[in-house]
Amino acid sequence: MGALAAAKPPTIDRSAILGAVTRTIIHGGTVVNASDSAIADVLVDGERIVAVGRNLAVDTDSDITIDATGCLVIPGGVDVHTHMQREQSSADDHESGTLAAVWGGTTTIVDMATQNFGESLGQGLERWHAGAQASHADFGFHMIVREVTAAVLAELPALAAAGVPSFKLFMADSGGRYMVSDADLFRAMGAAAECGAMIMVHAENGGVIDVLIQRALAEGRTAPINHALTRPTTAEGEAAHRAIALAELAGTPLYIVHLSSSDALAAVREARNRGLPVFAETCPHYLLLDTSDLDAPDFGGAKYVCSPPLRGERDRADLWNGLRTDDLQVVSTDHCPWCFTPDKARGRDDFSLIPNGLPGVEDRLSLLWHYGVTAGHITPERFVDLVASAPARLFGLFPRKGTISPGSDADIVVFDPEAERTLAAATMKSRIDYSPYEGRMVRGAPRTVLLRGRTLRDGDVLVQATATGRYLKRSSAGGTAPPA
Repeated sequence: MGALAAAKPPTIDRSAILGAVTRTIIHGGTVVNASDSAIADVLVDGERIVAVGRNLAVDTDSDITIDATGCLVIPGGVDVHTHMQREQSSADDHESGTLAAVWGGTTTIVDMATQNFGESLGQGLERWHAGAQASHADFGFHMIVREVTAAVLAELPALAAAGVPSFKLFMADSGGRYMVSDADLFRAMGAAAECGAMIMVHAENGGVIDVLIQRALAEGRTAPINHALTRPTTAEGEAAHRAIALAELAGTPLYIVHLSSSDALAAVREARNRGLPVFAETCPHYLLLDTSDLDAPDFGGAKYVCSPPLRGERDRADLWNGLRTDDLQVVSTDHCPWCFTPDKARGRDDFSLIPNGLPGVEDRLSLLWHYGVTAGHITPERFVDLVASAPARLFGLFPRKGTISPGSDADIVVFDPEAERTLAAATMKSRIDYSPYEGRMVRGAPRTVLLRGRTLRDGDVLVQATATGRYLKRSSAGGTAPPA
């Protein structure tokens, strides 16, 4: 990291029209991909990267020139777990949520489209397409399956062919709105295996959790801390193990979302050691927050309610180790922000009524750089893999996304590893009214953000105010078994 110590903000030649698709050269920065890093220039022509190398020629009369000396030049972040549809009553919709994403260096999302009860998967997907037209980031979709019927299963091949080759099912939820039975989960896995799709699971033992919740409420335990106490790590570990066993029987790749605990990680590690195509993500809040946050005074713990819940110090340490050893492949956000007032406040007298979800898409890169790279847990190359390259590979977007390479989309972040910023709700682009990391100083932040050659962010200026995101038809999920 010695070459990065003298970081300074990049400068842009203001004689060019920012935000337009044109030729751009980014020079003097350290290009970081998942495999390697080197000081190099990056030449963009139109929407694509056309060259990466030293001392690329510059046309001073027509090219936009970005001086990235002392900064990193990394691929735009790819967040494959977001919830941006306002109909879920979260604080963000596609417009505000993706504005927060690109401001924080994430240029591609894969959002969770949802099937409502009584409707087809195709109908649910149409609603998400309509909402996503306001997206500032490029976007794809996973499909949440809530009802497993013969008609729904028959839709999976068509959705996969249309660019949605991944389907999420819940093994637990609150109030019976999403949870499916083991039999239905297994049926969905079998249908996915036949069309080359990926199954994603929320892995917790919902039946056991429901019993523990009712027991706690009957005993008068209503505070937010009980959210964690009624969703123990064993319930997550058992469900992860069960999901892996069912996926192995069905012959389908499995992706476990928002993994939070040592118990669940152990199940994933054992499966991968056996060569099974099992993958998992964790989220910044599981790496940085813990159960003590749920015990904050004045009902402040409600701000930290998510599922699975925040865990303890041992779990956090194991998750960081899992990122180093590739037992965890991705850091996504599960961005699902609910305002403290009035949303979270609905559970003041009953923790089970607190809406589950935290923000994260805006600060993911800064948090993982500061607490991951600067703290010595991961290398810059691993950082890029976790936030961009691996999610693009696993979900059918690589090499169009997730790499600084000729032919790839010019989704580029000039990232200043020494820039300091204090996280605060008042400065967020998200519409949420609090930050889980309020007051934390982090080092490392985007300075310039390009999406397909267009400059979206220049320093502290939003250059491209109109939505320019495009739908991404993804290829079959790229999950393959780990090396034996």
